[in-house]
Amino acid sequence: MAAVYSGISFKLKSKTTSWEDKLKLAHFAWISHQCVLPNKEQVLLDWARQSLIAFYKKKLDLKEDIVERLWIYIDNILHSKKLQDLLKNGKTINLQISLVKVLPRLFGCLRISHLQEEQLKALATSDWTTELLVVEQLLNSVANNNIYNIAADRIRHGEAQFHFYRHLAELLINHSQASVPAWFRCLKALMSLNHLILEPDLDDLLASAWIDAEVTDFRTRKAQEALLHTLFQTYVKLRQVPRLFAEILGVICRPAAEVLRQPVLTSGPSRVLSECLLELPPSQILDTWSLVLEKFQSLVLPYLRGDADMALKSLSLGSLLHCIMFNMRSLDSSTPLPVIRRMQCTMERMLRELVRPLLDLLLDPQGPELELWLQKISDSALLLSYTWAQVDAMLSINCSQYHSVSGALTDVALEISNLPLLLPGVETCHWKKIEKFTAQFDSLGRYCLEQLYLQRMKRTLMQASFQSEEALCSLRCDAAYILGSGRESLNRGTAASWDGQAGTVRALTYPVAHWHLIVSNLAILISYLCPDDVRSLASVLLRTLPVSKAQEGSADEEPSITLEKISSAVLHSPLFPEMQSLHSAFLICLTEGCTSILCSGVQSDPSLLSQQLPWLFEKDHMVVAFWENRFAKVGPESVEPKGEIAQNLLSLVKSDFPIQLEGEQLESILGLLEVISTLQLDSLLTPYHVHYFFLLLSVAITKLGSSCSSSVTLKFLMTCYRLLGYLQRGRSAHSVLKIMYVSDIFEIMLTSLFKASSRFPVNMDDPSWLEFLQVIGAFLEQLMQMLIQMKLSLVLNFRKITGFLHKLYTEATAGTQVENQNPWGRQLLLVSLTKLCQVLGPFVRERKQQHEAPEALSELLQKAILHTGAVLQLCWVQGAQGQRLPSVFIASVSTLLEADVGQHSRHRTEISRMTDRMPLSHTAFYQNVYSQLLSELPALAGDSQCFQAAMRFLTLFFLAPELHPKKDSVFTSMFHSVRKVLADPAVPVEVIQDIEPHLGVLFTQMLEVGTTEDFRMVMRCILQGLDISNMWKADLQAILSAVTLTRLLLNCPLGGEKASLFWCACPQIVTALTLQNREACQEQPVPLAVVGPILDVLAALLRQGEETISNPHHVSLAFSILLTVPLDHLKPPEYGSIFLRVHNVLFSILQCHPKVMLKAIPSFLNCFNRLVFSVMHEGRQKDKGSTDDLSVVLECARLVERMYSHIAARAEEFTVFSPFMVAQYVTEVQKVTLYPAVKGLLQEGIYLILDLCIEPDVQFLRVSLQPGVRDIFKELYNDYVKYHKAKHEGERRYTV
Repeated sequence: MAAVYSGISFKLKSKTTSWEDKLKLAHFAWISHQCVLPNKEQVLLDWARQSLIAFYKKKLDLKEDIVERLWIYIDNILHSKKLQDLLKNGKTINLQISLVKVLPRLFGCLRISHLQEEQLKALATSDWTTELLVVEQLLNSVANNNIYNIAADRIRHGEAQFHFYRHLAELLINHSQASVPAWFRCLKALMSLNHLILEPDLDDLLASAWIDAEVTDFRTRKAQEALLHTLFQTYVKLRQVPRLFAEILGVICRPAAEVLRQPVLTSGPSRVLSECLLELPPSQILDTWSLVLEKFQSLVLPYLRGDADMALKSLSLGSLLHCIMFNMRSLDSSTPLPVIRRMQCTMERMLRELVRPLLDLLLDPQGPELELWLQKISDSALLLSYTWAQVDAMLSINCSQYHSVSGALTDVALEISNLPLLLPGVETCHWKKIEKFTAQFDSLGRYCLEQLYLQRMKRTLMQASFQSEEALCSLRCDAAYILGSGRESLNRGTAASWDGQAGTVRALTYPVAHWHLIVSNLAILISYLCPDDVRSLASVLLRTLPVSKAQEGSADEEPSITLEKISSAVLHSPLFPEMQSLHSAFLICLTEGCTSILCSGVQSDPSLLSQQLPWLFEKDHMVVAFWENRFAKVGPESVEPKGEIAQNLLSLVKSDFPIQLEGEQLESILGLLEVISTLQLDSLLTPYHVHYFFLLLSVAITKLGSSCSSSVTLKFLMTCYRLLGYLQRGRSAHSVLKIMYVSDIFEIMLTSLFKASSRFPVNMDDPSWLEFLQVIGAFLEQLMQMLIQMKLSLVLNFRKITGFLHKLYTEATAGTQVENQNPWGRQLLLVSLTKLCQVLGPFVRERKQQHEAPEALSELLQKAILHTGAVLQLCWVQGAQGQRLPSVFIASVSTLLEADVGQHSRHRTEISRMTDRMPLSHTAFYQNVYSQLLSELPALAGDSQCFQAAMRFLTLFFLAPELHPKKDSVFTSMFHSVRKVLADPAVPVEVIQDIEPHLGVLFTQMLEVGTTEDFRMVMRCILQGLDISNMWKADLQAILSAVTLTRLLLNCPLGGEKASLFWCACPQIVTALTLQNREACQEQPVPLAVVGPILDVLAALLRQGEETISNPHHVSLAFSILLTVPLDHLKPPEYGSIFLRVHNVLFSILQCHPKVMLKAIPSFLNCFNRLVFSVMHEGRQKDKGSTDDLSVVLECARLVERMYSHIAARAEEFTVFSPFMVAQYVTEVQKVTLYPAVKGLLQEGIYLILDLCIEPDVQFLRVSLQPGVRDIFKELYNDYVKYHKAKHEGERRYTV
């Protein structure tokens, strides 16, 4: 049946099918599941739409009843549940209408156009959503297809469209749907078409879409913000912002239940208003400012006393004034004097006629002191006081002609002090009364009062006498007030988030705003806080840090400020360590937190333990004093007695450690360790460094109870030893080694770990266990490297380390002990021995070459090699043989082989090809490992660490010919194993990319040592893999393998005959890549896993073949590859990756093959324009969706800008083409609205091309471009002259 009905599309378009039958077929196709049509819904709507358009354009003669039935058909589709379900599931159905009378008719198909008032009110939100989505699509079609021309509609059609849009606007505004994003988008579309459509209802629009709207959902807030942005920008362009504000003030001042209103300026509207105000000239700002003042004075201030609603209105108007004053362009000395005078008059008027009357009202309520009224009046009065003071200070600093009114007000008694007042004209005693009011509420008023005190601190610091005793006393008092004002609120805490707007500070958000104020001004406050206040700050900082790592913010969440985010920002700030008093206090707080948890787990006599581990029991500042005193007793040249602390710790770890932590305690201390890990431990002063070392070591060796899970235990131990490693990379690392030998730390640590390892119920191949071994190994290696670098009793320390490991080795290999030895302990022993060989081996070898190696160290190394070999063979016998080799085993074998070879090589600076045969002690073992590694190489590819270790072993094995089996060529075996990895379908492309660098190391050695015949074999395999038949057989792995091998070869240093062989085959490779790419790009979907590497190899060939690719044809083939590579319908990461590779190929041609490019500039520009146009397409503004992927497009836009600069640098070649490049740019850019950041980058690039255009070129463009494009060019050229050309002219003049 499906086959029969699939011909419906043809019958609908056929001239032989009657219209009666067509309508029946169309109806059947819509309702039937048996009709199979690709994109059926769109096809059927397009058929009906095109038929109606043809009729109305008089290209088709239809009977009236057929036209009516076509409309009914569209109406039925638009109202069908099926279409609603499709829209809800995210499918997009386009109604591309291109007729002016057709829009009202289509609107008539919607349900909302037929319903009565009562029915509209009863319509569910889901129904409104569906209807509004269709309306939005219709309006977007109007805008995108230039259907509505204001002049043509007025002259030719009697404003038919305008009246229709007015009717639609009235319907939308009268039936507010502020919970539906599409409602805002429809209003935005109408505003974009013609602001006069909405202007008659502007007050109602402002009320329903902003001031009275309750918008909570993120997507709806973004839609609201977009509407307000369009509204404000429209009135900015019309230069009618004061008129718009008159409407806003009218709505705010309407009688309303103010308590139910949301704050006027939340983050979205505030952001929009700020952008608008920054574009306005000072005269319009002052007009708007004066208008708000007048409305405040005439409509609110006289009726304010005792009226809570009026108090709320005053706060709304205050927020508006705050936004206007904070976001106007600052005046400076170049501002015209009349503007400065007007600004000064406005400031004086505001202080005299608004700010001080509000404060007077607050000081003398004269009526029932309603709590809400008092709070809101104080909020409003103090917000405006703080705003006035801030703006007054800013104008005084930036504009020398502006004279602060502080000295002009003489109607109050002069203060005795010369220090600044909080606000001119308000006595200190009055502020004390205001402080009492504000102390009652966690509100905006208290926050603004703190800002006033902060402003006074800044003014004081700007005075010449700021270091006088009087000034210092004032600064300390102000700082103490700011900190103390919100101390109780911070102690209570809050989970609320704040949007950063002053007008939204409430009881819930006040702690966040207060903490934000303190943290933002720490640089000012910290110097004037007493030690107790600094400790209090540090305590709050620690307490308010996130308990766990913050979840990634979703695209549907608006950025907000929380206590946790603020504290986290302080912790990660590079300035934090510079604030020494706070940093030290914070370190002590952390110490106290850790020691209190440890002390809670003490299971023996605390008094005895306090003698053994004194650093855990010192309190507060004595923590540091303990170590300062200890170091004071030891002169700078003396040595601290090293036995006492080490013996205490060793005796404790060998016996039953007297501190045990259970699950909850472990989680708590792990949280503190996570905080410590964010600090710059490598820059601590010596007492703090030593204290933290012993604190962390004590934590690491603490006994863990049975309630601690293995995963948390491993995480805990890894965190401890990572932190110890980080600490010992610091500038005070040597101070620890004055107190303890490295060998003692080594023994304490491993003794504790061996005891703990017997209780690890974790699989040996668990990633967390392998990571744990890596961390332990890294710290052990670091300790021994420090030993060598500082030359600290080398023989003594290494003998103790080797002796301790020998003891562990004896226990591990003793007959009766083998069965009892835990496998985790054996792996720890293996890692320890491996690191000993890894550190001691190169050191001894280097000293041997200089004839300085102590014989004792050589003997110790030989013992370590023998022990390591014995443990490895034990592991091999007991499990590794015949099974997949673990990364720990492979890494250890590699280290053993390197050390073994190093012991037998006498006169080499590094391991290289061995020409003489030397007996190695573990030859058979190495050969067995080699064979097993070759067989399981594809399986190891998925584990990067394993694979890297395997590559290291194979490289060392290849460079030791005496180990090679007699019967097989090691080169051939290794090459075919590598090829098998690359061609294995089970190995993903991402894994191939990860292991490629490790393969490159092996390949480099193989090709250096291998013969010319070996190289010929490699080239044959590559050319076989690139054969086009592999694409026809869909053998993508064979192709990818050959491409990867080619890339590996290009990364290897080739010389002599091998280089000649490769570059002789280069034309074949380029031709093969061209054919492979062409075939791949015809596939759907395009196999980007093949196309991407092809482009990489092509770019590398072009770069490295600058001198050797002699035939221009082979370079030109690159253009045909680039023109077929897809740049659309890609996911953002894919797009960014392919874009970069195409750019790299183009750049290689431009830089390395200029002669070829000169003859093929049109082809080059065609390829480059594809990149430019794709950036425009990907960087266009979208009404829906997030901007999370914009970073990818921005990076691509930067590459385009850079390519423009390279083109402009070759002015001689490209001057002729420059006007055509500009024409193509403006023709394409007029089709889209770009994100500002993308537009800015592209414009900077095209400006460089405009630099190449001479005056006739500009005239040619002005004449030849189409009208719409011409406007775009005019705007572009004006910006070019205004910004780019003027800037460069200025630079030239400066240079001269």
